[in-house]
Amino acid sequence: MESHVDARARELARIIWDHLVLSGPLSQADVILALGCHDTRVAAHAARLWHGGWAPLVVVSGGRGKITSGWDETEARVFGRVVREHGVPEDALLLEETATNTGENITASRRLLGERGIAVARGILVAKPYMTRRALATARRQWPEAGWTASAPELGFEVFGGERRSVELMVGDLQRMVVYAERGFQVPVPVPAAAWAAYEELARLGYDRHVIR
Repeated sequence: MESHVDARARELARIIWDHLVLSGPLSQADVILALGCHDTRVAAHAARLWHGGWAPLVVVSGGRGKITSGWDETEARVFGRVVREHGVPEDALLLEETATNTGENITASRRLLGERGIAVARGILVAKPYMTRRALATARRQWPEAGWTASAPELGFEVFGGERRSVELMVGDLQRMVVYAERGFQVPVPVPAAAWAAYEELARLGYDRHVIR
């Protein structure tokens, strides 16, 4: 499939990006939870937060997902290696290797930490920029007892907006903000009319690879 993203598609993707990306102040936490994906810059950012003293523990969560199904290793193993390469010691790192989606990133990590007797009152979710709002909505449903904030690598729209795969993922994530709230997987978050219209147009233009049918 052609990887080029034309000007109209980039314009629409920017509208979706502006809704999906959350940025806000962090607060001291008990754990940094890096959500596994194909982008190892997420793992590097989790390591930077650890070095910044935001939390004493990094959990990297991920088995194999829709993009990483062909990897030889789990997302957690790949992320774990990156985190170690960025100076996080072994005793400050846990790997959760079973999750295949965002909800499981939360629930499986919660189970892992519970089994180890690690209490979490506050946590920081680390994800791709355009996954931050959905990750936060998911955590607030699946692990509501903890207070959550979200953080992402400081990468702007220009890094992702010209990449067809990223635009397709944004389209799928925007749709999931509605569908998954209806299914009870995450807390409801209103989607602006302009963002939903951008989703519908991009889906009509063929950026629908990750749309739930």
